[in-house]
Amino acid sequence: MKLPYSCHATLPGGEFRLNVLILDYLEKRLIFVTGKGGVGKSTVAIAMGIRAALEGKRTIVVEVASTENTSRIFRQEEVGYREVEVANDLWAISIDPEDSMREYVLLQLKVKAMRDLLFRSRMFTYLAEATPGLKELVTIGKIWELAQPDRKIKHGRRYDLVIVDSPATGHGISFLQTPRTFANIARVGPMHTQARELEDMITNHDLTGSVIVSLPEEMPVNETAGLEAELTGDIGVSVDRVIMNALYPDRFSKEDMKALKPLSRNDEADLRAVQRAALTQSRRSTAQQEQLERLRTMVSAPITTLPFMFEPEMTLKASRQLAEGLR
Repeated sequence: MKLPYSCHATLPGGEFRLNVLILDYLEKRLIFVTGKGGVGKSTVAIAMGIRAALEGKRTIVVEVASTENTSRIFRQEEVGYREVEVANDLWAISIDPEDSMREYVLLQLKVKAMRDLLFRSRMFTYLAEATPGLKELVTIGKIWELAQPDRKIKHGRRYDLVIVDSPATGHGISFLQTPRTFANIARVGPMHTQARELEDMITNHDLTGSVIVSLPEEMPVNETAGLEAELTGDIGVSVDRVIMNALYPDRFSKEDMKALKPLSRNDEADLRAVQRAALTQSRRSTAQQEQLERLRTMVSAPITTLPFMFEPEMTLKASRQLAEGLR
């Protein structure tokens, strides 16, 4: 186990000191962050990226959906299909399948005239659109390329860690299954070889892992348990951590709640509102703790909890607080 140490880190908004404990799952080269839609996958992926960067790891957060969250939190212009530095040792990229396809063809075909002819071909465009899973395959191919110690593209940076903000549960499973599917369809040839290479990367537990994000609610907890079983069993991906996100603080003890005296309509409205808020807070915290205990009995991976952020929208300051909470 690695011991904690103290370091200085600089992010937009100033320098601060953070006690650091290197986390086992951040020692891998590639991490897929997944979970049910709406559980805060993107928020956790960015917090993990900040955390790794604070530990001195050259890290890139990869978004594969159309919505860019990293650029919004870091107050950057749209990242797009570029490796943009958003903080010290932290980069971001938003992968577009069409750009990935173009880059793949450029790497495969060395003759410029052939590349230009292929890109202008309507048949190529039609086949690329009509082939199921091809977009997912070239997207994973780009993720693989980002994770290589020796990058395939010119002037490509070497990253210590690639964190992927993966699609939500259903799409996420098929996304990670894509290389195996293509390898089984294309029994021979370069496509088969490359698909097998991608599958080997995804299922290599020394290099690649996954983090499942959940919420303290019944359905997300159930889905998290099912997702862990599918990832580890059907796909062969290592699940290194489950993160229970958005836990309410436990502000009141049982004695505190017993001490609350019933109020009548004659009491001040503000006082009655405060009491209702306290009761609601306590009941919600209790219900969430019950779901956390359920999760502990249903999954095998270690569990980390993160607090609910009482913010109208996620900010860099809140992301930094979550990054510290990942200890």
